[in-house]
Amino acid sequence: MKNLEGFQGIQPVIEKVSFSFKDKIAIYLQDGRIIIAPLCQFPSIQQLSSVQRKKMNIVDDQIIMFDDCDEVFHIEQFLGCEQEYKYHLA
Repeated sequence: MKNLEGFQGIQPVIEKVSFSFKDKIAIYLQDGRIIIAPLCQFPSIQQLSSVQRKKMNIVDDQIIMFDDCDEVFHIEQFLGCEQEYKYHLA
């Protein structure tokens, strides 16, 4: 049986989050991937100040939460895999 190439079957684990790119969020995954997304796609994060953005937590290796924001951001939102969300909105 041939091994599949790529990241199939590998659960993304958030290692750290950075805002070092202008107007972007960078999410570093444990497997070496770096997801860089424009903040305009995440207006709740975009409107936070740089100080507020530093007050964040990574929860269960999959979720990003900011102290000064009511939104909860799942890794799937950055990967674009909505059909695989663990938590569906009713």
